[in-house]
Amino acid sequence: MKATVTVPLALFVLVLVNHTLVNCQRPAVVNVGAIFTFNSVIGKAAKVAMEFAVSDVNADPRILNGTELKLIMEDADCSVFLGSVQAFQVIEREVVAIIGPQSSAIAHMLSQIANGIQVPLISYAATDPTLSALQFPYFFRSTQSDSYQMVAMADLIDFYGWKEVIAIFVDDDYGRNGITALEDELQKRMSKISYTLPLPSQFDLADITDVLNKSKLLGPRVYVVHINPDPRLRIFSTAEKLHMMTSSYVWLATDWLCATLDSISSENRASLKALEGVIGLRQYTPQTTQRKELADRWRKMQQKKLLSSDMNAYALYAYDTVWAVAHSVHKLLNEGNNITFSFSGTLSHMEAGGKQLGKLKVFDSGELLLKLLSQTNFTGLMGQVQFNSDRNLVPRGYDVINVVQMAMHKVGYWSNYSGLSVLPPETPNQENMSYSRLDQKLNTVTWPGGKTEKPRGWVIGDDERPLRIVVPKRASFVEFVTELGGHKVQGYCVDIFDEARKLVPYYIPFKLEPFGDGLTNPKYDELVRMVADDVYDAAVGDIAIVTTRTKIVDFTQPYAATGLVIVAPIRTSKSSAWVFLEPFSVEMWCVTAASFVMIAVVIWILEHRVNDDFRGPPKRQLITTILFSISTLFKTNQEATVSTLGRMVMLVWLFLLMVITSSYTASLTSILTIQQLSSPITGIETLIASDLPIGYQVGSFAYDYLAESLYIPRSRLISLRSPEEYDTALRQGPKNGGVGAIVDELPYVELFLSKYTDFGIVGQPFRKSGWGFAFKRDSPLAVDLSTAILKLAESGKLQEIHRKWFCKAGCPSDRRPDSEPNQLHFSSFWGLYLLCGAFSVTAFFTFLLLTIRQYIRYKRKQKTSSSPPSLGSTGTRCSRVMYNFFNFVDEKEEVIKHIFKCNNHHPSTSGSIS
Repeated sequence: MKATVTVPLALFVLVLVNHTLVNCQRPAVVNVGAIFTFNSVIGKAAKVAMEFAVSDVNADPRILNGTELKLIMEDADCSVFLGSVQAFQVIEREVVAIIGPQSSAIAHMLSQIANGIQVPLISYAATDPTLSALQFPYFFRSTQSDSYQMVAMADLIDFYGWKEVIAIFVDDDYGRNGITALEDELQKRMSKISYTLPLPSQFDLADITDVLNKSKLLGPRVYVVHINPDPRLRIFSTAEKLHMMTSSYVWLATDWLCATLDSISSENRASLKALEGVIGLRQYTPQTTQRKELADRWRKMQQKKLLSSDMNAYALYAYDTVWAVAHSVHKLLNEGNNITFSFSGTLSHMEAGGKQLGKLKVFDSGELLLKLLSQTNFTGLMGQVQFNSDRNLVPRGYDVINVVQMAMHKVGYWSNYSGLSVLPPETPNQENMSYSRLDQKLNTVTWPGGKTEKPRGWVIGDDERPLRIVVPKRASFVEFVTELGGHKVQGYCVDIFDEARKLVPYYIPFKLEPFGDGLTNPKYDELVRMVADDVYDAAVGDIAIVTTRTKIVDFTQPYAATGLVIVAPIRTSKSSAWVFLEPFSVEMWCVTAASFVMIAVVIWILEHRVNDDFRGPPKRQLITTILFSISTLFKTNQEATVSTLGRMVMLVWLFLLMVITSSYTASLTSILTIQQLSSPITGIETLIASDLPIGYQVGSFAYDYLAESLYIPRSRLISLRSPEEYDTALRQGPKNGGVGAIVDELPYVELFLSKYTDFGIVGQPFRKSGWGFAFKRDSPLAVDLSTAILKLAESGKLQEIHRKWFCKAGCPSDRRPDSEPNQLHFSSFWGLYLLCGAFSVTAFFTFLLLTIRQYIRYKRKQKTSSSPPSLGSTGTRCSRVMYNFFNFVDEKEEVIKHIFKCNNHHPSTSGSIS
């Protein structure tokens, strides 16, 4: 009985031990798949690197403990279909992981398969940023994502201040999604991709030529090229043939270019001639000891003619990827896990090819290997190899490469914590550190054409395709802008544009294209809309800068200040008791009054010695003089002038009075008799509150503003086309089919009022704005023209152009706002007043000279007939002379003549004047 029980128990223990030994036995071979394109720039280098890595892994006793790592490589030949077929063939050989593919498009398909069979997929070259761990949990990326690279490219573009670029890319998942990432990053920096030019996946020279020729018609000259590595560098060789590698162009390339250049042997470097001045990004690879050893092995293989390709960054990533898989499998086996596969019924429920997938085996330890891969942390050729939470390789940065004289020169580095720098990124884990554009720096770059000065990066146009500028073909107020015969456009706005264009430091080829039928003013909103829709490149004219327009186009600095104002008939009826003062301006009254005083004084001086009417007590003389001066105005003076000089002054004075009085009478008659207009409107508030019809100019934004912002019923708004219609509508008034007021922009109103003086501006301007030139969004020319307009304003050129067009008969703004239209001003009569004053002054000095001569003669005769006077002090003597002279002047002329007569007959008799 005991034997019966003991034997089966021993057999069970023996089987259990043998089963445990079998389960814990390490496999002799572990299969790892590799799907990539053998005959490609990346594939050629990656194949050699992976073979080196497998050899090094199998030769290292510290890893896998004797288990051989076998790499099963299949050629995808750049085809999603072939790549998928090859994937199934590889999976049937029970691989624990798949390395590759290098194509992002194939990676999308293989990631779906990897998810189903739970086999990790590790790509060293698929950089499409949409390959995410959330969608594809079994996908790893052992290279840097394009979402990271495009941050570097956007920083490079922003560093040089370019706002618009053209993207040339291959039209697949890799190209489209990479450019989308770049566009997102540029928007954060207030820049944009203006034009995207896709190329077919298998493009040829004809496709490249067509794309580049199209781009020559566009404005930006900064190109970002994002394609697959191309050993023939066809884009740049074609660009050179099309004369697009000159100093006017900027060429930026993602890391495909440097991967290509690194793979070109030194014997074939002549092809780099077409790349002069190109800037590219290359994945940053620190100089490690392991990398130098691999480079030496690679070089020896090349010397033996066993290799035809040089080593590039993707080769290093492929080498480290093999080691990452080997380390993870080593940990998996060390933890006592087996490499086993089994059928899973869930595969039969998968979409697309469910029958074929149902026959595939699932890697039982796939989820565990996935976890171990996520924990990867070792030092490889590229430095520290780790994966972040998105299962992308922890980024390191990029080298900024400049191709000069057929050689690659490193001008700086970029990392996500330091930005552009001349120092290598030695601390790649500091992802959260921020940097400023001001802190970024690069060494001197040589641009296409061999210049070191940064290219402008855009052109407005050329002689073959000039800038298309639309101008309004106005039917009224043509002084601002309009088309003349022979397609000639002129006006105030065009002159300002021409002068501003001269201050822009580059050539601007352009063509002015009138918009409108010339019978009515065009709608300016429609004109601006055509600029936004790229029908035209810009609009030049009297275009108001309003909010709705600034949302779709960019405006220059305003070249004219404007705003909406109200024009209405002005009240000039004179019902005041002081209306008789209105014919003369204040200045005219003052000058006339001063003239009366001057004439009174001059006539008194000239008549005092010879006319008894101007003699007597001082009070009587003062009253006589004043009455005489005033009575000349009414021609009722009783005192007659006796002296010849007095009569000459009176002749000129009476002529002046005749002209002044007749002008005064005419002006007063006009003020009191001409029918005057009036308006109850005092400002925008009373205009809104009234029910009067309101006129506006056809095409002006005033219509929408009055209706939509001030809520004035559209039925009250009357369109008017010309200044003549303004005049007619205002004169007719609202009762006779006209308008009560007109709302228009200030420059138009000033021009209207310079011709029609019966109207005026009522109230204060409202809705202030300005006039500017309109350009497409983010047009750099708008900025440069704004600077030019400011220079014109500072130099006084704007005012000079304004005077040229609107001040031929005097500027409207120079008219006195408080002057009346019928007032007389001193400026109209200053010639007469000058003539009268000149005669008066001449008569006065003539009289004075004659009197002095007579006094001297008198004194000489007096000395000869009397003893010499005693000498006193000089001051006393001068005062006595002045006193004697004024006494002499005060004497009547007849007395002086009598003294002379007596002295001639009786020389010994002294005179009566001492």
